[in-house]
Amino acid sequence: MSMNHVRPWRNISRRKSRQIMVGNVPVGGDAPISVQTMTNTDTSDAKATIEQVQRAAVAGADIVRVSTPDEASTRALREIVAESPVPIVADIHFHYKRAIEAAEAGAACLRINPGNIGDAKRVSEVVRAAKDHGCSIRIGVNAGSLERHLLEKYGEPCPEAMVESALEHVKLLQDNDFHEFKISAKASDVFLAAAAYQALAEATDAPIHLGITEAGGFVSGTVKSAIGLGNLLWSGIGDTIRVSLSADPVEEVKVGYEILKSLGLRHRGVTIISCPSCARQGFDVIKTVSALEERLAHVTTSMSLSIIGCVVNGPGEALMTDIGFTGGGKDAGMVYLAGKQSHKMSNERMIDHIVELVEAKAAEIEAAKDAAE
Repeated sequence: MSMNHVRPWRNISRRKSRQIMVGNVPVGGDAPISVQTMTNTDTSDAKATIEQVQRAAVAGADIVRVSTPDEASTRALREIVAESPVPIVADIHFHYKRAIEAAEAGAACLRINPGNIGDAKRVSEVVRAAKDHGCSIRIGVNAGSLERHLLEKYGEPCPEAMVESALEHVKLLQDNDFHEFKISAKASDVFLAAAAYQALAEATDAPIHLGITEAGGFVSGTVKSAIGLGNLLWSGIGDTIRVSLSADPVEEVKVGYEILKSLGLRHRGVTIISCPSCARQGFDVIKTVSALEERLAHVTTSMSLSIIGCVVNGPGEALMTDIGFTGGGKDAGMVYLAGKQSHKMSNERMIDHIVELVEAKAAEIEAAKDAAE
């Protein structure tokens, strides 16, 4: 639950779900909402895949998924798991043997559609492998690949069909006395996905993996994901998220965190509050913010920074941030610390100075945390 007693209109009451483990990452219950991404390398190329996994982890990914469509991929998986700093989910679509191989290779979770695995005996073999190797399972329902009998029953992909599919798959696992599972009900249509997730949240206490599948390129996919996931997270639904973009997986992680940060559900790194700039700006706001985003990407400590081009809104925004800079003077601006005017700084030296201030503040925050432990 995100509780703010001073500003209760910011409160989000999270749906109560049971908790499972994906490797060493708790999902559901009162655990933080985890951020996932998926590699787009050829999984059989272990070196390239490991490099991408590590970059995603540095960006903040809690969990990374890799596709394992063939034996070459599951062979490479053992090395990938060994070198990964975060739990690895193996994405299985059809062949049950790939799921067994992935479990044996050390995958922390298997993403499967039990209805595509085959008969009950094959599902039982996958479940046995998951139990033997400590894997959890994600039941992955997708509007684009619903079972034929459900499409015949409902006529088209709809929330009811997606939830029915999910619950049928839940029964397959529960019949094998397996309960370490989470569920996703993804669609590229924001309305369909949101309605399916809302119904799913009422039908089960399983942890829910949120995503708007095939959302599109960086801009369009970010917008669709922010609308769809933001709407659900705001209503308390969702235990782990993946933003699906036709872009670098690192960008998926960044967008996922920004969605969570905007709702106060996760806090990581520097949140920059900046104006869109106009003729009143006392310095080039857009170039400054772009430079600061790059220069401050390594800072993981949660803190806020306001960069405002003029004195119309600058002082007010600075009141609410840890560090602020407001333009207005000739070739110089005002630096704010903890909401109060501190000192003037030239525009020329501004970026370097702000980076120094942020790094110093981050060190101060981390030192205080260490002293409190």
